[in-house]
Amino acid sequence: MLMLSRRHFLASTATTLVGAALTTKLSYRAARAAETEATVLRVGSRTIEVNGKPAKVFGLLQPGGTPGITKAGGRFRVRLENRSEEPTLIHWHGLLPPYGQDGVPDFPQAPLPAGEAYDYDFPLETPGTHWMHAHTLQEQRLLAAPLIVEDPAEAGLDEQQVVALLHDFSFKSPEELLGGLKGTQGSAEAAGHGGMAGMQMDGGMSDMPHQGMAGMSMDINDISYDAYLANDRTLDDPEVFRVEPGGIVRLRLINGATATAFWIQLGELAGEAIAVDGNPVTPMPGREFPLGMGQRIDIRLRLPKTEGAWLILAQREGAVERTGFVLATKSGPVTRFAPASEQTSPALDLAFESGLSAVRPLPQREPDRREPMVLGGDMSAYVWTINGSTWAQRKPLPVRAGQRVEVTLQNDSMMGHPMHLHGHHFQVVALDTKRRSGAMRDTVWVPPMRSVTVAFDAVNPGQWAFHCHHLYHMASGMMTSVDYAA
Repeated sequence: MLMLSRRHFLASTATTLVGAALTTKLSYRAARAAETEATVLRVGSRTIEVNGKPAKVFGLLQPGGTPGITKAGGRFRVRLENRSEEPTLIHWHGLLPPYGQDGVPDFPQAPLPAGEAYDYDFPLETPGTHWMHAHTLQEQRLLAAPLIVEDPAEAGLDEQQVVALLHDFSFKSPEELLGGLKGTQGSAEAAGHGGMAGMQMDGGMSDMPHQGMAGMSMDINDISYDAYLANDRTLDDPEVFRVEPGGIVRLRLINGATATAFWIQLGELAGEAIAVDGNPVTPMPGREFPLGMGQRIDIRLRLPKTEGAWLILAQREGAVERTGFVLATKSGPVTRFAPASEQTSPALDLAFESGLSAVRPLPQREPDRREPMVLGGDMSAYVWTINGSTWAQRKPLPVRAGQRVEVTLQNDSMMGHPMHLHGHHFQVVALDTKRRSGAMRDTVWVPPMRSVTVAFDAVNPGQWAFHCHHLYHMASGMMTSVDYAA
């Protein structure tokens, strides 16, 4: 098989023509004519090398091969071209699009057929570190990329930007992985949504359970992956970012893994978290930071004034496996690194969250609605629920435009859940029963047997997904919606 570089794009086309909902369907001829007005983003296939073996995965690249998008604000004018062989759609995670341009298949936008294009156009209201990804099992096949919206207020900062997208990787198909979790080996329907219904997976319960509260066992990880990637690379061949001695570096880190939370480890460097999920926070110093699935963190650090090389690691929660990348000066020596740590990392908790404060919090006001959202799961049947219901039987959260809504996410299961709300950013206003003015986010980690209360203003009418960002929990039912009343 011909081996290509990790960033080489292999385009494939098909000729299916199907109508699309709430977006403009364009031919490739029309798309080429308007390229000067919009950023073109192409879904296709590519081949990367993982553990010395070729792997065919998705790509989400601009025509010149640049992965994802970096924009300077203004409007989000993007033409999404599907040059793969499968229907697909992309969710703009962290942006606040109008209803109908959010990228959840059949909710309400139809999947984009092979050979077709959609035209997106809406204001960019949330500068920061975001990302884009499929809202189906295709996400496991690396259909994801960074989405950076630069803040004009930070244009004069003297700092180097380093963007890293983390992922978990399996040579098995996502259908095999889910079938293994359900014990069906792909023979039964997954309780999916939209383009996910009927898809299966197969993998194994990989990690020994950890003891949780009241003697209950905590299931930290439920899939055994073949590798963990940072910008498509393992620690056998990490990406090296060249930096200046004494320079300031801003790490923009994105957890695009489907079922893996990480601990970000700076090693001998000291840094400070300055933003989470694209939202600025009061700087919080540290050398280790948690990062749940779907979450982002910006870390600013100042390098030593000497030549050198520094490894930035992402170690799997509750495990020894890790990935990462290297910051190195021009003469800094870069050596090989072991893909496993000598020590098992702890489970993610709420210690980091409890220290965060938003730079731009929500205006103070009493909530108009307070709603419970109980997160439950049956590990043996591999069914995950919100308020006792799967997506197919969901009971939407009704809101009205202009309301302040508080949702208390109570995790009654023994796995952590990164809960993500579409179409809005929320503020963390309580951890368990302790009220606080916490970070603004779009994805919050809820540990087992704990609760997190978030508040948002209902200012973006539509029907919006609210779900766990563990892909297989979502595919197995842990998703509901926030529905605006007419």
